Formats: sequence, C-alpha cells, structure tokens
Amino acid sequence: MRVLLIGANGYLGRFVADRLLADPAVQLTALGRGDDADVRFDLASGSPGALTRFLDAVHPGVVINCAGATRGGARELTRHNTVAVATVCEALRRSGCGARLVQIGCGAEYGPSQPGSSTAEDAVPRPGGPYGVSKLAATELVLGSGLDAVVLRVFSPAGPGTPAGSPLGRLAEAMRRAMQSGDGELKLTGLGAQRDFIDVRDVARAVHAASLSAAQGVINIGSGRAVRLRDAAAVLARVAGYGGALHELDGPPGPLRASIGHPRPDSDHLSHAAHAAHAGHTAHATHVVHTAHAAQAGQVSPAAYPYPDGCGSWQQADVRTARDRLGWRPRINLEESLGDIWMEAACRI
Repeated sequence: MRVLLIGANGYLGRFVADRLLADPAVQLTALGRGDDADVRFDLASGSPGALTRFLDAVHPGVVINCAGATRGGARELTRHNTVAVATVCEALRRSGCGARLVQIGCGAEYGPSQPGSSTAEDAVPRPGGPYGVSKLAATELVLGSGLDAVVLRVFSPAGPGTPAGSPLGRLAEAMRRAMQSGDGELKLTGLGAQRDFIDVRDVARAVHAASLSAAQGVINIGSGRAVRLRDAAAVLARVAGYGGALHELDGPPGPLRASIGHPRPDSDHLSHAAHAAHAGHTAHATHVVHTAHAAQAGQVSPAAYPYPDGCGSWQQADVRTARDRLGWRPRINLEESLGDIWMEAACRI
C-alpha cells in the first residue's frame, strides 16, 4: 500500500510515520515543508495543480494529512489549517490516483460541552476560538469534497514529544525547575480544566487503522474519560519523584491528590477500567504553571481555563464509533504518558 504522509515531522506526524514504517505492507512517502521530507511542498502556498501532478506520479492509495498549525493568529491558522486542506482536496479531485484521505481534525472543533457529558460525532460543532474554527472549516471541506475520506477528531494528545508550551509540557518544566532548584513547594494555577487526554502513540494506531478501513465521516479519537489537570499534576509529581508540596492557588484548599478520573455509571466504561487513566491536543496553550517565586513576585494571575482552545472547563470524547468502525481502543494510560513527558523534561539542561 502506497501512503503519502503530509506533515510527517509534526508532533502527531512523527508517530504516525513510525507506525506506518513498522508495517511491511506500507510504502511511505513523506511530503512537507522541512528539508528531511521526501518531497518539499507547502500546502498553504502551493497550487493544487502542482500537488495533482505529484499525486499522479506517486499514485498513492492513501493520503494522510497530519499537517497544520496550532499557534498564530486567525489568518495564519486559516492558511495552514483550512486553505491547506482545500488544496489537498482539490488536488485529489483532479488526480487520477483515487486515493483515500485521512484528515486529522481535533476536539476543539466541538467547542464547549456540558460538564459530565461525552461528546459524540453527531454533536453540533460550536468552536469557541479561531483554532477550532479553522479546523472545523477543514473538516467541512473534506466532508463536502465527495472523496473517500475520514476525519479523525483527535482530542488532547499527550506522551513523548509533547510540546513544551502545552499545559502538560509546562507542568513538567515547572516541576523540573523546582526539583533542580530544591524548591520544597510548587504553586500552580489554572488547573481546573478537564480534558480527554490520549497518548500520541494510540493516535498513530488510530490513523493506521483508519487508513486500512472503509470508514467515512467523522470519528472521535480520545480516551473517553476527562481528567482534571490538577489530578494530572499530582500523578506527574509521583512519577517524577517530586517530594515537595503542590498547592493550587485558585483551586480547593489543601495539597493536590494523585487521583485520576472519576466514576462512570456506564457499565461499558466500567468494564474498561483499565483505560480509566488515559488522557493532550493543544500545543498552543498559554501559561498554566507558575513556581512559588513567580507567585511571590505577584506574577500569578489565576486563569479559569488554562486551555485557550475555546472548549471551556470540560471536554470528554464518546469513542464508541472508533471502537465499532475502526476496531480501535486506547491502550496507553495517562501515567505512562506522563512518565514519558517527564523523562524528556528531566533530560533538558
């Protein structure tokens, strides 16, 4: 199977590439803006005609688009997340390769949801920020293209390679600095948001499965369980061996407890308790972690939602469609993902 992977050098793309390269039946070609791509091409500025000629030459059976931007203003996000996808769709329509398209969407397309609820694919998207709007527009372009296509709405990826600017990345860096300086107390702020974290390697498995399937439309990729960031902070402290006290400035009084998730009345979720700790898709998050020194300097301004993804205080995916149509379930729990995040943070000088 010939696969064209767009965005192979990005956070998700690197793991998707590793997964595909491990499949001896896959012949992989990487297209991107970097020098190490097999073919250099900028979707945001390149023409559909040029991409069509390349598709006709390579003749892939599957095109996977992991490219996109998570940072920047509305114009930049639109160029890299919407215009780029329009180029891919138009090139595939013109090409004679007949390739299947696997587009990587995101949970931010849904926008805010009711706390305690699980968001299914039939929910009406109401993105609360330019990032979610740009990704939703891309999804609509794919769904309306008439192509053999599936959009995987990835919720909050975590694990190795987690960007240092993301909430979990910032949390690990703050803890590293506290341990390095011998601080016995770490003060945190804005940890009340709950997100559905999913390990990036599980995301890669889902992309692989989607490329082999006949499923079309939108499919959620998440753990199916919301985790409060303050709980993730407590688990990270345990994983890192941080013996100091963790205090949340704008949360409930007392030290943070190392608990993950919450009971689910749904028997299906209870039967999969092994996945209860699964839990990352917002590399463009702003500061959510501050050390005690910053607090003393008066620099800490508590934030209600540390994720500027427009999704409010709660997000949790309904992942039954991925199970039923892709045969996919998450395998890697949050503690393992946090362990990998910590290993990378601890290696920084």
